[in-house]
Amino acid sequence: MTDALELDALWEDFHRAVNMTSQELAAWLRVRDAGEDTEPLPEQAGTDTGQHVLAILQKRRTDLTEDDLRVMREVVDTVDGQTDPENEPEPESADGGTRRRHRLMTLGHDPLKA
Repeated sequence: MTDALELDALWEDFHRAVNMTSQELAAWLRVRDAGEDTEPLPEQAGTDTGQHVLAILQKRRTDLTEDDLRVMREVVDTVDGQTDPENEPEPESADGGTRRRHRLMTLGHDPLKA
């Protein structure tokens, strides 16, 4: 189990990395999965990780599970790794920045938000 200081640091890091509200993330996951003919039920939209991030945003710190903590660490690592200007790869195509932004938004991080 994670000690209180580690939990506090992870909670802060996660909420720094995830800069979208639960409403914004839920709306993005629905839009992302909407197809021409069908779209999933709202609570089933998005990736498993995106849904897990959304669930974490709706929890109190005291209600977090070990699985929540694992996902929080993964999200922080991914967002930090993909938003570090020194490690930023050149876009593979003209829409490389848009694809990268959409991938990060699936985790609750909008790089265009201040």
